[in-house]
Amino acid sequence: MSLSPTDPLDLGYRQMYNLQFREAHATIQAYEQSHPGDPFGPTSDAAAYLFDEFNRLDVLQTELFVDDQLFKQRKRPDADPAIHEAFEKDLAESNREADAILQRSANDRNALLAKVFDLGLEADYLSMIEKRNLEALHYTKSGGVLAEKLLVVAPDCYDAYLAVGVENYLLGLRTAPERWMFRLYGAETDKNRGIRTLQLTAEKGHYLLPLAQLLLAVAALRDNDPNRAKELLRNLAQEFPNNPLYQKELARLP
Repeated sequence: MSLSPTDPLDLGYRQMYNLQFREAHATIQAYEQSHPGDPFGPTSDAAAYLFDEFNRLDVLQTELFVDDQLFKQRKRPDADPAIHEAFEKDLAESNREADAILQRSANDRNALLAKVFDLGLEADYLSMIEKRNLEALHYTKSGGVLAEKLLVVAPDCYDAYLAVGVENYLLGLRTAPERWMFRLYGAETDKNRGIRTLQLTAEKGHYLLPLAQLLLAVAALRDNDPNRAKELLRNLAQEFPNNPLYQKELARLP
């Protein structure tokens, strides 16, 4: 489902994917003012902070995810403490608002999805910026469990499939001893299931559809399928022309 250019939250995410972070914050914060108590407002604002930091630190290069050694040997980037503080403040506010809703209605779709997003955002910050991979795994696993709960009551919530897909795909790439260790922690490590669920978000998701497509492009490169990666990256470049990342990644490919 394409992001609408007129829906306030859709516009905020479209601005994020176009690297227009100042505009995204303004759009989302206006949404928060008109929708007090909606946890997805601060969740989305936190996402804008994280994407902005990822862009500033240049940590979304596909080669980092394709080359395991390059990923492991990367230096810990110099995070902006002010952005981190604002990011964590947004997540805390979102969780307070979501928990208040879930106390009244345990299966509220919007509140559950906000918490799934919050767990994924925290995992991404810990892993990609602070290199605290084991702590990130805890949040990834918790997000996957909560996403599974959400999908029982709302199987058409296709953004939630990304949380399940990321856990399975990324951990499924590990060596056999590592996968065994992760299973002891309760993590799922089925690479093929990960691809299938990422595909659902990439085809039918909403806020996370572009991110799922980027992750599938990385998966295609890891599987030596550059043509599939090119197709996905071309679609993203066309949809978000203000984001040079996709053109840059296309230029890397033969």
